[in-house]
Amino acid sequence: MSWFSWLFTLRLCSAPSLLLVGLLGRQLGLRVGFQVIHTATCSRWGTADDQGLFQKGDVVLGGLFSLYYKPPAMNHDFTQQPQNKPCTGLQNLPLQYVYAMVFALEEINHSTTLLPGVKLGYHIRDSCALPLWAMQGALSLVGGDNPSCDSTDPPDYSAGYGEEIRKKRGDQPVPMIIGGSSSKAAKILSRILGPLSMSYTASCPCLSDRRQYPNFFRTMPSDIYQARAIAQLAIRFNWTWIGAVVANNDYGHVAIKVFQEETQGAGVCLAFVKTLQRERIVSDARQAALAIQASTAKVILVFSWYTDVRELFLQLDKINVTDRQFLASEAWSTSGDLLQHPVTSKVAKGVLGVAIRSSAITGFENFIRNLNPIHRPNDTFLREFWEKMFGCSPEATSPSTYASSSSSHADRLLLKASLPPCSGTESLEGVHNHFTDISQLRVTYNVYLAVYAAAHALHILLSCPNRGNSPRNNSSTCSSPKHIKPIELMQHLNNMNFTTPQGEKFYFQEGDTTAKYDLVNWQNSPEGSLKLVLIGRVDGFDLHLNESAIQWSTGSNQVPASVCSESCPPGTRKANRKGEPLCCFDCIPCAEGEISNQTNSLHCERCPSEFWSNAEQNACIPRQLDFLSFNETLGITLTTVAVSGVAVTTAVFVVFLYYRHTPMVRANNSELSFLLLMSLKLCFLCSLVFIGRPSVWACRFQQAAFGISFVLCVSCLQVKTIVVLAAFRSARPGAGALMKWFGPGQQRGSVCLFSSIQVGVFICVIWLSLSPPVPQADLDIPGLKVTLECAMASVVGFSLVLGYIGLLACTSLLLAFLARKLPDNFNEAKLITFSMLIFCAVWIAFVPAYVSSPGKYAVAVEIFAILASSYGLLFCVFAPKCFIILLRPEKNTKKHLMAR
Repeated sequence: MSWFSWLFTLRLCSAPSLLLVGLLGRQLGLRVGFQVIHTATCSRWGTADDQGLFQKGDVVLGGLFSLYYKPPAMNHDFTQQPQNKPCTGLQNLPLQYVYAMVFALEEINHSTTLLPGVKLGYHIRDSCALPLWAMQGALSLVGGDNPSCDSTDPPDYSAGYGEEIRKKRGDQPVPMIIGGSSSKAAKILSRILGPLSMSYTASCPCLSDRRQYPNFFRTMPSDIYQARAIAQLAIRFNWTWIGAVVANNDYGHVAIKVFQEETQGAGVCLAFVKTLQRERIVSDARQAALAIQASTAKVILVFSWYTDVRELFLQLDKINVTDRQFLASEAWSTSGDLLQHPVTSKVAKGVLGVAIRSSAITGFENFIRNLNPIHRPNDTFLREFWEKMFGCSPEATSPSTYASSSSSHADRLLLKASLPPCSGTESLEGVHNHFTDISQLRVTYNVYLAVYAAAHALHILLSCPNRGNSPRNNSSTCSSPKHIKPIELMQHLNNMNFTTPQGEKFYFQEGDTTAKYDLVNWQNSPEGSLKLVLIGRVDGFDLHLNESAIQWSTGSNQVPASVCSESCPPGTRKANRKGEPLCCFDCIPCAEGEISNQTNSLHCERCPSEFWSNAEQNACIPRQLDFLSFNETLGITLTTVAVSGVAVTTAVFVVFLYYRHTPMVRANNSELSFLLLMSLKLCFLCSLVFIGRPSVWACRFQQAAFGISFVLCVSCLQVKTIVVLAAFRSARPGAGALMKWFGPGQQRGSVCLFSSIQVGVFICVIWLSLSPPVPQADLDIPGLKVTLECAMASVVGFSLVLGYIGLLACTSLLLAFLARKLPDNFNEAKLITFSMLIFCAVWIAFVPAYVSSPGKYAVAVEIFAILASSYGLLFCVFAPKCFIILLRPEKNTKKHLMAR
């Protein structure tokens, strides 16, 4: 690539600012020259007021921490003189992170197995929680910083990486920076510094993309894992209706996206999603609180920073919402400020959250308690903490130290000159705050791990395993502490696997660490405040939870419910509500004959034909066989009517038998009358065969008895009608021989002939032989009870039986109708006419009633038709005769009967 010369005209003299341009030019293979135009005064834009905490060593590791939270007013106009003021508001917990790094380095320096003969130093700076200052601090650590900005000779930055400056100051470049306290700062440092940064708190999933950030490492798990853990909690406790309040940035948006992906298909829905913007936190928190109040969701997921959550709790307290169960992300689940806030105990009891895993560091407590600015005279961070903690000024600082400090720092010391000198008895032994509290080392332990990871990678890089080989091989495998290449260090970080002093296995997976979290619960303490209780842990994708140790928002051990719709019990199915999420549904009972045996079934399954659903619609049970029995009311009634018919018929038979020599009996062909009474008795009796449990022989005998008895009965009536017609015809001149051809023998033969056609041809021979009725359950009729009936295997056979009976009945009716006006005082043809009319009417009505009647009621219809037609014949034919015989004996004479 050809070389170009670029000319930059800048009004800045900051070494890191010029170094950034030098780095970019060097990466592009360009030669970059600078021409600095001096203004009246020259100062460094955005530069911290001191050089941080420094300790020399063979290899110096950099550190970037957000120690201060109140940045000064910044002037971004490069043409104006920037304000050179320090950050203020020293934070205790980040200060603990600083000394975790110092402690780890001192522990490694005293180790005989890790980096023997190599002393590790450190250069720690404050980023003031600003990505721009983090970038400036990182570039200063990499390339050096020139404390004097008043030189008239412009320095030559084209030499690259600030080597000339470092030679003047006596410091050396750092091969790695432990820092980037936020994901935003980590992304900036990763872009600029390449393989030189390792973050201890950056959790953005985007940083796991090795294509964009191939050289990024971190000891903090990706937010994807904590979102997955919270999703597992929601599924485990059957929370299907959850509200969400998230930060309006990548932290919140990515987390809620992962949560939805993990719960997809598990029936979990979001009732609402509200965002919190730092610039308008009060109004956003107010809207989120109102959404929580209006929603039926009892579980609220919050992915945001603890200061945003504090404002949300304040708004919830104003509208008196105190019955919600909160799920916390690691950003606020262990916040001491929230735990100690009086509002929190009212609105956020029983919080269940994911926290950065905690681990003890052996010896760290003694290290913290023994810190004293007297023993660390150049430690500006510790000196400021001491002044803030004890309200006195340490006397250990020498005048030379003050002189070497920057002007702004000297101003700070002058402002505190009014503080009384410390007595020397001050100690951290009795101090209790975030700095001295080591009960739960979370981010602190991440810093500790990052230092050890860097040390082990350096150990592999500097150990020279092939020292006995050729010099050329030695040059490729060995490195000097003064000439460490970050790219080589990165390669060893990728392949590194070690055990910490605490016995934990540690390694990187594509720059990420294994996901390990603590599960914490906010519980009431005896003093009335809230305390943090460890209830489980997350190891990768495995969730280990002690459910019995959880104290919920209700104050009990009962898991709170949070559903849009209650679960559909067995026996019902889910029906989604139109226009609402899938978690909102109605429970529809299963139809008859269908069941659902699981909770929240989407469909009801139909039972097999031999089974039916129980009353709860959750199981199929065998269908009960139902038939017309003698024990039920209908069966008893029909039996009584049938037996009564037999009794009445028998009584008539006895009367006729007793008065068989009277004219009334003899005039109406007593032999046919007795045969008719016998056939009527059979008709009544055959109805009893239809009652009771159907069997194979019962089914065959039913229709045979029915067909034979009624054919015999109708045949007798037809012959009697023919006899009447023949008797009157024979009375005419020239017809005297007619009765000779139709005497008693012919009458018996005619009855036998008409009956034999039914018995021999249709029933016995054809129907009952080829396709007889069989007992069969009618499974097509819905219901638990299924009718056991005699199924007509051949409808044609049954139709022929009825058709033949109907043919004889119609013939008898026609003949009787023709003989109704014969000149007799007692004309039997009239009685037969009425009986046949009733008989035909009954059986015409029987057909549609039989077809439309379900189950056993069809059998009852047939029995009713048999009994009705039998009673019709009995009363129409024999009632008038019995009336005369028993009540009007004077009319029972031949003279009276023959009178016209």
